Amino acid sequence: MSAADVRTAVITGASSGIGAATARALAAAGYRVMVGARRVDRLEALAQEIGGVALPLDVTDPASVAALAAAVPDRLHVLVNNAGGAHGLEPVAQAKDDDWSWMYEANVLGLMRVTRALLPMLEAGRGHLVNVTSIAGREVYPGGAGYTAAKHAAVAVTRTLRLELSGKPVRVTDVAPGLVETEFSLVRFPGDPERAAKVYQGMTPLVAEDVADCILWAVTRPAHVNIDEIVVKPVAQASATVVARNQGL
Repeated sequence: MSAADVRTAVITGASSGIGAATARALAAAGYRVMVGARRVDRLEALAQEIGGVALPLDVTDPASVAALAAAVPDRLHVLVNNAGGAHGLEPVAQAKDDDWSWMYEANVLGLMRVTRALLPMLEAGRGHLVNVTSIAGREVYPGGAGYTAAKHAAVAVTRTLRLELSGKPVRVTDVAPGLVETEFSLVRFPGDPERAAKVYQGMTPLVAEDVADCILWAVTRPAHVNIDEIVVKPVAQASATVVARNQGL
């Protein structure tokens, strides 16, 4: 394969979980993968494993996003906006400003910053933009207002991009997972691993590789095919709040 034939992918939030699994999947499919995240030690280990490139990235920092963009080639074929997360599960009456600010910065403004910076490269590469949102972008639940509001916003941004990029050679896909056993709950409940583990008790959640499979499938469809949305949940999960536990599922 010549250098001109190499397809390049950028993945944010790639130091663990869905981002890392997606990096492995795309690398195995022949992509040159550039991975970005804050935890540089994990990122460098992943890049070495897959033959990729590690780029320190904090999507809440405009300067960090600019540095990422400067390292990306002029032609980009896949961008996976995966960085984000949840902080806390307090009702609105006890909401913490810092938690809500971080969730909006990480899930919405960070997505915007990276997309804005890399869109010229995606257009040049007839690329594919994949935003990893959540079923929380389609549902609400008690205690989740800060996170669901941020993910609803991320879904709105994704749908708007689909309209704004109409007529341009860029595909746009929203991948919305339900319960995935990653570090998500450990981030939401820092210092309380027991509470984090209870999120997945009594049922079989998705794993990061399940979501990576969805992303890989979407980006490897024929060039004229756009997969607008993929909502993927475990069999045991009917909605954000309805989960069949202890049913052998």
